[in-house]
Amino acid sequence: MASASAALVNGLGSAFLTGSKKSQSRLAAPVAVVGTGASRRVVVAAVSATKKSWLPGVKAGGSLVDPEWLDGSLPGDYGFDPLGLGKDPAFLKWYREAELIHGRWAMTAVVGIFIGQAWSGIPWFEAGAAPGAVAPFSFGTLLGTQLLLMGWVESKRWVDYFNPESQSIEWATPWSRTAENFANATGDQGYPGGKFFDPLSFAGTLNNGVYVPDTEKLERLKLAEIKHARLAMVAMLIFYFEAGQGKTPLGALGL
Repeated sequence: MASASAALVNGLGSAFLTGSKKSQSRLAAPVAVVGTGASRRVVVAAVSATKKSWLPGVKAGGSLVDPEWLDGSLPGDYGFDPLGLGKDPAFLKWYREAELIHGRWAMTAVVGIFIGQAWSGIPWFEAGAAPGAVAPFSFGTLLGTQLLLMGWVESKRWVDYFNPESQSIEWATPWSRTAENFANATGDQGYPGGKFFDPLSFAGTLNNGVYVPDTEKLERLKLAEIKHARLAMVAMLIFYFEAGQGKTPLGALGL
């Protein structure tokens, strides 16, 4: 009877029942049979996920290496917060939002810098003085259009951050009066998903026209995105230093 009970509990850690690898690691815990005869019972020792560190070889260092306010629950959280910026949970949430948005812009900028120079031959830091390289508009027109569009988008994101789902309204856009387009399909701040923000269904599936998020895919993509975002922000910092010396990324690569 005890062996059958142990097998049953161990079976809870199967991929069929748990789905994600994170759930499997928590459920696939040691099983022990305690007692004898009719009083025997099965005990499951659940083990939480191991907290990762940005300095895995260092055990000392206190909050510098292992800050207690970072529990590893955020994607890409390796306990790096030497200035203690995330001690306040409200600030931690805001800093993650800022990191995510800046990282997405950095990824877009890195691709744009390479493609823009490869297409026009004009360095990215000189493209503003030669708008004909990218568009037949004056610099003032480009700047005004960008401020108008960016102001509209950022204002809606700002309001939605403090009041989630408040921007999911029918008049959200003049060209689409469907509130579903701006609704958060995943329930996670900063990851709206849905048919509008995930048209290729990378983090979900479409069932009869309804977007259904896939938690396992979403968690994997969150980690991949934040890693690429951080690399892109570091790349942009290097691009700025290169531009100060009159160099370009393609020039540094000898292209």
